[in-house]
Amino acid sequence: MQSDDTTHHGTQHSPPATATITLATLTAMVVGSMVGAGVFSLPSRFAGETGVLGALISWAVAGTGMLMLAFVFQRLAIRKPELDSGVYAYAKAGFGEYLGFFSAFGYWASACVGNVTYWILIMSTLGAVLPVLGEGDTVVAFAASTACVWLFYLLVRRGVKEATAINRIVTVAKVLPIIAFVLIAVFLLDPQVLAENFQGYGITGPLFEQVRGTMLATVFVFLGVEGASVYSRHARRREDVGRATVLGFLMVLSIFASVTIVSYGILPMEELAQLRQPSMAGVLEAAVGGWGAVFVSAGLIVSVLGAYLAWTLMASEVLYVAAKDRDMPRFLARIDHNDVPRAALLLSTLLIQVMLVVTLLSDDAFTFALDLTSALTLIPFLLAAGYALKLAVGRGGTAAGTPTRGDLVVAALAVVYTAFLLFAAGLTFVLLSFVIYAPATILFAMTRREQGRRVFSRGELVIFVVSVAGAVAGVVALATGAISI
Repeated sequence: MQSDDTTHHGTQHSPPATATITLATLTAMVVGSMVGAGVFSLPSRFAGETGVLGALISWAVAGTGMLMLAFVFQRLAIRKPELDSGVYAYAKAGFGEYLGFFSAFGYWASACVGNVTYWILIMSTLGAVLPVLGEGDTVVAFAASTACVWLFYLLVRRGVKEATAINRIVTVAKVLPIIAFVLIAVFLLDPQVLAENFQGYGITGPLFEQVRGTMLATVFVFLGVEGASVYSRHARRREDVGRATVLGFLMVLSIFASVTIVSYGILPMEELAQLRQPSMAGVLEAAVGGWGAVFVSAGLIVSVLGAYLAWTLMASEVLYVAAKDRDMPRFLARIDHNDVPRAALLLSTLLIQVMLVVTLLSDDAFTFALDLTSALTLIPFLLAAGYALKLAVGRGGTAAGTPTRGDLVVAALAVVYTAFLLFAAGLTFVLLSFVIYAPATILFAMTRREQGRRVFSRGELVIFVVSVAGAVAGVVALATGAISI
């Protein structure tokens, strides 16, 4: 998340003496970051949009596009080893400090909003036996989620190394129930039900719109593919960052696609679409009875708590590294004796708390938080892919080495994919993203003032005006009811 330029474009970091995270742990962090709330929501999210054919196309598109992004992060980790923390570093190196700042802030905000989905899903899961929790969107659920948010804040304050060790254990514990779900569903799959769910045209419209409707869900479940890049400064070997990224991605893609497709063989689309979240529990309950819902629910709670831990660490790391490179206010660069960036951790927890309040006002808290998380991530991903494309066409400097045709193809496909995702997100979430992005410029201005510099260059002022215009349009649209949450 930084630049390789010298003046005002970030500083280079040498690996600290404590950089001992292994390939296995990095891979576990990638898997742990991706396998969270999203996988348990896939059956109903997909069934509400498309049939088996559309789902297969969606996973082919999402898998190819995200694999290109995984390759982008892998190749950039090797070609630009001096850039720590992945997404933000590449945006800044390629397109300057202000867009780099937006990338850092957007990525951080998406991590925090994504963490909100975890508590909604846990409370919705428990709501099946405790009706007072509803679907994770009641006042009681909000109070319980708030208590848990601050308990995890206290846990992470104990130290990064302790938290990453816990995450590695939890990753194994949560993947096993998901694999068990797939195997049970395959064994009990009804070919006739699967065939009846194959096309889904009559319910969900043209095939292109079906595929488009699933795109934000696929973005959400793949968030974390860049997890190893975020922790690159802790890696024992730099090349492990890229290996962990691709290895973790391929493992998770096979899991996600399998969970989606086998569910179509258990229940008709109409029933799948109406399942309460976590819909995977409803699928297994339909297949084997009540114990199936309990089994999935237990796996979900372990999974989501592990993912919450991983993303809390990532969010804090993003702010910390950006502040170290003088791209965020200096108070965010302070670490305590446990190597924890305490101010960054506190700010992350506060944003999670604020977004929990916002979800109380939403008609569908889980879907809103999930889609907003995906939309916030698209700008950072697009800028990282754009930087890779810039290097591939020979404008990245000789230090990057000689670009290959493969570099160009990978980067171009990643750019096309992320641009398509912005289109798929639709105007609502693009405007809501501006509402969050524009006020963040206050942190950018604080940073520039600390350094005794002008707040904006001419080009940066143009970007600022565009972002403010988008934010104003978003607020007006919300106030008039043109868009809703």
